[in-house]
Amino acid sequence: MKKKVSALLALVLSGVMILTACSGGGSTTATTAAATTAAAAETQAAQGEAAAPSGETVNMIMGTGGTTGTYYAFGGVIANVLNSKNVGVNITVQSTGASKANIFLVNDGEAELAIVQNDVMDYGYNGTDLFADEGAANNFATVAALYAEVCQIVATGDIKSVADLKGKRVSVGDAGSGVEFNARQILEAYGITFDDIEVNNLGFGDSSDAIKDGKIDAFFCTAGAPTTAIVELATTNSINLLEIDDEHAAKLAEAHPFYTTYPIPGGSYNGVDNDVQTVAIKATLICSPDLSEDTVYNLTKAIFDNQSEIAAAHAKGEELSLEYAVSGVSVPFHPGAEKYFKEVGAIK
Repeated sequence: MKKKVSALLALVLSGVMILTACSGGGSTTATTAAATTAAAAETQAAQGEAAAPSGETVNMIMGTGGTTGTYYAFGGVIANVLNSKNVGVNITVQSTGASKANIFLVNDGEAELAIVQNDVMDYGYNGTDLFADEGAANNFATVAALYAEVCQIVATGDIKSVADLKGKRVSVGDAGSGVEFNARQILEAYGITFDDIEVNNLGFGDSSDAIKDGKIDAFFCTAGAPTTAIVELATTNSINLLEIDDEHAAKLAEAHPFYTTYPIPGGSYNGVDNDVQTVAIKATLICSPDLSEDTVYNLTKAIFDNQSEIAAAHAKGEELSLEYAVSGVSVPFHPGAEKYFKEVGAIK
């Protein structure tokens, strides 16, 4: 028990520094809220309590990602905005190893909230793909889909379609990564397997360099568009951004319901002037199922009531919408989130 309490206190104290950093050092509200969170958590740990009593502020840890990533920055914005409102929650942001690690944190009761990819949460909930070895980790529920993480396929030369990738040298992301599973699933929708291509396992930056050096012909990249690695590549090299048409997008979504179609706007990359349709997965907020219905209802409502303030602080907030929040999600919503979405008509 002492070991678990110490681990909780370490996470909270780390989160205090993180939340202060996210505020740019100039937000008295954020700093005070984080300090209050640490003090409350210390009291709870000493008393062996898991959460504040009903009617009081519930202190939460939110798992995000690396400190240079979008999950961390966007999570910090959500925390700062909601902590400044009287909605009964006080959120401490924690830097983590992102989606898979976050699912284990919530599943194991080490965090109450986390941002994850909706495909990875599907794998965790069902014990497949990335979770095939460990088995299901499904002690979590959905709050809301937040913004798109776009599956982009970059190619050179005469490669104009996904079908043209057969027989080519293709980077499919780091071995065992979510990108690798995206690549495998998209190719399968076109009747192509990894046996039909020369597989390279490279990250986005290394893939871009390999294209420049003529070592590969194409690569998969799952990230917000535009993506820095592709922007930089397109400034020096001519690229083709491959389309996933309606027929194959529907086939993909039928097999893997967490995919949605997404148009990459023309002009996002040098030399790509027209919109290019592809598919996307979603950065999604999950929570512990042990949180009360009222707490998650208030949390969900506060996010959408304060969408404009969140968007003013981070560009990804522009993508927050009620319709987007409930589509392409295969893991059940927390009853509190479901209550809110039904109340506003997003879920019938």
